[in-house]
Amino acid sequence: MNVHHLELFYYVAKHGGITPAVRQMPYGIQQPAVSGQILQLESELGLKLFNRRPFALTPAGDELYAFIGPFFAQLPNVAARLKGEEGSHLRLAASAAVLNTHLPDVLEKLRAVYPNLRLTLREVVPTEVDALLGTQEIDVAVSLLHARSGPGIQTKELLRLPLVLLVPKDSPIRKFADLHGKSPVIEQALVTLQPHETINLIFQKQLEKRGLRWQPTVEVNSLELVVSYAARGYGIGLFVDIPSMKYDERVRKIPLTGFPPLVIGLLFQGKLKPLAERFAREAVAYAAALSKPEK
Repeated sequence: MNVHHLELFYYVAKHGGITPAVRQMPYGIQQPAVSGQILQLESELGLKLFNRRPFALTPAGDELYAFIGPFFAQLPNVAARLKGEEGSHLRLAASAAVLNTHLPDVLEKLRAVYPNLRLTLREVVPTEVDALLGTQEIDVAVSLLHARSGPGIQTKELLRLPLVLLVPKDSPIRKFADLHGKSPVIEQALVTLQPHETINLIFQKQLEKRGLRWQPTVEVNSLELVVSYAARGYGIGLFVDIPSMKYDERVRKIPLTGFPPLVIGLLFQGKLKPLAERFAREAVAYAAALSKPEK
């Protein structure tokens, strides 16, 4: 049986006829269309569901109405509950650094507007974002923006983060050129993320353009570990200069002048629901405040 035909029959049975049903339906439909589709339903069932004049359900119509009535009667309530749940539930994905350092401040602004805010926060790496958006497991991701995203995925830039090196605090190295001198091979130990990570791809490509070679000594799976191992003397850390981040006292930053930055932004699919749209506005405002130079 066609579900739409069943819905039309529900309204006809509930309101006592086709004409009053047309007046009470939550969407526009003409009386001849209702009559035609009810006839199709009766034809499929091979029986009559109601007498037209005067209106009266047949025994078969009574049985069918008793079966489908509770379902269609509860649909508006279920829809309202779902809309209420979805309207206050935000599903976000980001790196551990963003989740720990920056998102709490943005979400605090959001909670002031949505006091019943419900959150699902997911720690991800950039390569996982497209799939999660595609399956609608998340509403918005805060992640690296690539040159090409998956089909239907939209982006909004938030920040450009310069690449930096983390060297021991007492190191004589003051600038990148101090590392290589006249030799194309940099001998110091290097602590980096995994080779496929965007920060490494940018860094190695820029080294190649400069005719330099610098192979990682320690590869880790988070920026937090880059700082930790660089601070413990395992090598010079390849990092990004994150605004407002407090670095380990045992290291200091060396800017990588001329190296392209990492671009951080929002990724989402389709039109954002109002809650997610408000989050996006708060995130943009927060990022703009971070980008302002300190006085």
